[in-house]
Amino acid sequence: NKDIVSTIENVTVSAVISVTLGFALGVVLHAMLRLRATIEPLLASYYAVPTFIFYPIFIVVFGVSSRAIIGIAVLLSVVAMITSTLTGLDRIPGVLRKTAAVYRMSTLTRAVLIDFPAAAPHLFTGMKLAFAYAFIGVIASEFILSGQGIGYAIAYAYNNFDNRNMYGLMLLVILLATTANAALDTVDRHMQNRMRR
Repeated sequence: NKDIVSTIENVTVSAVISVTLGFALGVVLHAMLRLRATIEPLLASYYAVPTFIFYPIFIVVFGVSSRAIIGIAVLLSVVAMITSTLTGLDRIPGVLRKTAAVYRMSTLTRAVLIDFPAAAPHLFTGMKLAFAYAFIGVIASEFILSGQGIGYAIAYAYNNFDNRNMYGLMLLVILLATTANAALDTVDRHMQNRMRR
């Protein structure tokens, strides 16, 4: 079904952009303390602002297209990855940083061998949250910004009193979200078990 494929594609693209951009911004903010002090209060209150108030801007910039849907989904989900990255980097044990200093590791070497592996559980939590918010953002945006996708199909069925399809699609959304979350949890547990060894 083209609606299912369209939604999965948009969610995947949104999640990948959010994780990549959020991780990069998190690393930059962690390294630039003054900028972080300015930005962090905004991050803390970010979700108090309903993201969908910006959808007219996205329509003007991107038109009624998948790009507008992806833009809103990224706006909704990227902050989760930024905050998780900051948390992960903040909680790296000091002894690991001292070990890196003793071995005179370069910044890049320390990041690859110590910082990112130590922060991995928090980074993966950010990835899970980014995916969840991207999924919500795409489905919700499809109700108002798209001519295809699961969200659009649900809205179309609702407006045409097609309860059978509407409830079937709602169940599909729940199953997709639950399956994806279960898969991510499995990977997360596997990573946690490997790190404890």
